[in-house]
Amino acid sequence: MSRLGGVMPGGSRRASGTRWLRVLRDDLWTARVDPLPPSVWLRWFPHGIVCLAAFGVLLGDAAQLGEGGGVDPLLAFLIGVAEAGAMVLALWRPVAAWWLSMAAMLVGAVAVRAAMTGGDYKFTWPWTAAGLIAHLFVLLLLALRVRTRVSFEALALSVLATYVVQGVVGAPNYQPTGQLAVILFAVVVVLGIALRGRREARTQLAEQTSLTAEERARRTLLEERSRIARELHDVVAHHMSVISIQAQVAPHLVENPPDELKENLAGIRENALEALTELRRVLGVLRSEGPDVPEAAPDRSGTAPHAPQPTLDRLDALVENTRAAGLTVTVEQDGRRRPLPPGVELSAYRIVQEALSNVLRHAPGARARVHLTHLAAGLRVDVSNTRPTRAPAPSQGAGHGLLGMRERVAMLDGTLKAERLPDGGYQVAAFLPADGPDHATGPSARHSTAHSTEDDTP
Repeated sequence: MSRLGGVMPGGSRRASGTRWLRVLRDDLWTARVDPLPPSVWLRWFPHGIVCLAAFGVLLGDAAQLGEGGGVDPLLAFLIGVAEAGAMVLALWRPVAAWWLSMAAMLVGAVAVRAAMTGGDYKFTWPWTAAGLIAHLFVLLLLALRVRTRVSFEALALSVLATYVVQGVVGAPNYQPTGQLAVILFAVVVVLGIALRGRREARTQLAEQTSLTAEERARRTLLEERSRIARELHDVVAHHMSVISIQAQVAPHLVENPPDELKENLAGIRENALEALTELRRVLGVLRSEGPDVPEAAPDRSGTAPHAPQPTLDRLDALVENTRAAGLTVTVEQDGRRRPLPPGVELSAYRIVQEALSNVLRHAPGARARVHLTHLAAGLRVDVSNTRPTRAPAPSQGAGHGLLGMRERVAMLDGTLKAERLPDGGYQVAAFLPADGPDHATGPSARHSTAHSTEDDTP
């Protein structure tokens, strides 16, 4: 006969009962510390209320048991101390406090029943008024901290103990409080579970809000890096195209060019074409931000994706467009202008564009000033604005406009500083080196602030 055939039908029920007993033991047979979290507005106010109520329970329970219940005064005082102590202990060890409160109720019920006599006077039993209040506090503090299952287990055992004492054991002459106690216990436990769920939901909402803000900042940074990459690919692709054409034309400029020269120039042209093909392939991937986005749709900068990348030659047109939007802008340039690398020209234009956009959004009524300083080592860009004359309208932007500026400046190994001015205005100052990191000196400090945390609100 197989081993499965020898299993008794009641084996699964016994195993299930053993498992539930083990669960009850793990949940309720513990004295772990689980302190009540202090209130946000009045930090220790709930603790003070519980301690004050515990003192009232001590006095009331000792007097009620000693005078009305006929219990020895010393025993009545000890039961009152246990009930009050359970309330205070519930602030830190709610499960242990529940056991103490249950034990105090049982001892008090047994003591009152032993002293109970017939007559017109009926004592509240098995729960005294003070003992009932104490156990309500304990159940509430328990439900605020432990899992829902543990709260219902404590409620069930409290109801079971009340039923056994009042309904099974009974007493000769008393005023029953079991039904009222069961109803109040259930209400308090449900209330505690609801408050605990609300607190946990608020905590999760705060965590989710924080994660959402971080994700939005990360997404904005990646989008800005992608846009910078597209613009740089356009610049590099242009130069690679020029190299390819020059390598193709060069042999025709020399009379009877040697074969080695032709071979080298052909290799240069072939490598340039391969690099150009790869650049265009990557550029196509970067520009394909969505299948439903038209190829010629303008990007966030207001230009079409395949339009020539702007340089400082288009600065006047940018300023005129900004003035047409209602912003008063003045432009100043110092030093002798000389040719700059395309990346520097493009970054300077984008920094001025983003700074003026921030003034329009966040500083209505202010006046803006653009100051370009041409130096031997590079270009200094200063965009400042005066204090706004009225409050700005709510902005729907992500609030990370400076991220793009910092990425561009960091790419060129320059410096960026964005700060509020003493008069209430705002200033963005950047230095873009013309010849790489070895020459990135000038009026700006060498200390890079590309990853500082200034707010981009002027």
